[in-house]
Amino acid sequence: MADTAVAPEIKDLGDKIAKLTIIQAVALKDYLKSEYKIEPAAGGGGGGGGAAPAAAAEPVAAQTEFSVILEAGFDAAKKIGIIKVVREIAGLGLAEAKAFVEGAPKAVKEAVERPAAEKIKKSLEDAGAKATIK
Repeated sequence: MADTAVAPEIKDLGDKIAKLTIIQAVALKDYLKSEYKIEPAAGGGGGGGGAAPAAAAEPVAAQTEFSVILEAGFDAAKKIGIIKVVREIAGLGLAEAKAFVEGAPKAVKEAVERPAAEKIKKSLEDAGAKATIK
């Protein structure tokens, strides 16, 4: 539809919905669900009330927890130092940590916040390991 064919009140409402913050979009979704029994479409398509729930889906997709992955391909001469760091981070025994390091790639720590993940990654890299955050 061209802008000229859209009624001013519909255009105004659409502009207001598009400018909602995530929290406001979630509140709108909850309000429409409780007051009018309007639920978001399962496919995320369609018109009508689909705009607010689609915007509300974004915060769920925003990643707040991260995993630090020990990657394979580190220098073999640095293996002992890497094992020590993995033992400390993961709370493993010596044999478990050795098997863990040799079995890379593996998650050293999961479901941690970004600053903690960065710190763990740096500790691993300082020991000579290759690490990524996912």
